[in-house]
Amino acid sequence: MRRRREAVFAPPPRRRSYMRFPFDIPAAREFDAVGFGLNAVDHLVVVPAYPAFDTKTRLVERAQSAGGQTASAMVALARLGARAAYAGRFGSDAEGRFGLQTLRDEGVCVERAEVIEGARTQVAYVIIDARTGARTIIRDRDERLAYRADEIPSDFAARGRVLHLDAHDPPACAALAREARAAGTIVSAHIDNVYEGLPGLLPHLDLLISSSEFPRRLTGMEDERAALVEVKSRLRADALVGMTLGARGAVLYHGGRFVECPAFTVPGGCRDTTGAGDAFHAGFLHAMLGGADVETSLRTGCAVAALKCRRLGARAGLPTPRELAELPAPAPGHGAKR
Repeated sequence: MRRRREAVFAPPPRRRSYMRFPFDIPAAREFDAVGFGLNAVDHLVVVPAYPAFDTKTRLVERAQSAGGQTASAMVALARLGARAAYAGRFGSDAEGRFGLQTLRDEGVCVERAEVIEGARTQVAYVIIDARTGARTIIRDRDERLAYRADEIPSDFAARGRVLHLDAHDPPACAALAREARAAGTIVSAHIDNVYEGLPGLLPHLDLLISSSEFPRRLTGMEDERAALVEVKSRLRADALVGMTLGARGAVLYHGGRFVECPAFTVPGGCRDTTGAGDAFHAGFLHAMLGGADVETSLRTGCAVAALKCRRLGARAGLPTPRELAELPAPAPGHGAKR
C-alpha cells in the first residue's frame, strides 16, 4: 500500500473569510477513504465527430480502460497518496480479472471486493468526439452484481475517514451510510441519476456533489440553482450539496451561499471527459481530508478533473501530487459567491 503524502495543492490568496466544512472529519482511521459502488471496463472509441444516424465513420483510436465511478475515485485518491479501499462486485470473466488487478496495481485495498461466479463485469462502450473530448456512453450491468441491503460489507464504513458512494443499489448504500454515520465516518456521494429507493439514502449524506443533470431529474426544476437549493432541503441540515458543470467548472451550496470555481484549462487540450466526475470527487475529498476549506477543495476537484481529461480513459490522466501542484490556476474570479 502506498505511503500517505500530504495535500500539496495550495489555496488561492485569501481575500475574505472562506467556508469551513460544517461537519467534523475523523482524524485517523485505517483508511482515508473507503468506496462502495461501481467498477467497470470501458471500451473507448474515438471518432472524428459524433456520427449521424445510419452513417459510417472512420475510427481514430480505440482502447480498453478500467473505470466505474467509485472504483476510479479510489484509484485517483490512491494516486494522490491517500490510503484507499474499495468494496464492490466483479464478474468472473476476463474483464473482471482485468478490473480487479488494476485496483491492486494502484495500491487500493480490495480485500472486501467480491467476484461473483458466472456474472459478467459491467462494461461500457464509450464513443468520444475527437474535436472536444465529449463522450457518449452505452453500458450494461449484470443484475447479479447488485447488492441487497442485507449484503453490505458491514464492517467496512467505520474503517475510513470518509465513505464514498455512487448511489447505485440505494437501499444497500443507505444501510452502509447508516453504519458510517454511527461510526462518525463522513458520507460522500456522487449521483447522476434517480434510482429506485434513492430518497431513503439522501438523509444519510454529509456531502452530495452530483452531475449537472441530477438536480433537475430529482426535482423537476429547470433552473440549476433553484434545483440545487431544493436538493439541499432533502438532506440533513448540515449537509453540503453541489454539482459539477463540465466546462463551466463546479458549484456548491450551503448556508444560503453559492460557492463557484471555474474549470481549469486541460493541458494540451481535452482528449476525453470519461471519468472527469470521478476525478473531481477524488480531488475534492483529497483536499478536504487534508484540512482544506470548501473553496480550496472545490478548486482541487476541478484541477484533478482537468488533468484527467489529458488522456484517453477514466484513469490514465489521473495526476500525481506533483502534477497537481504544477497545474496553472484558472482565470481570476475563482470562488465567486452570490
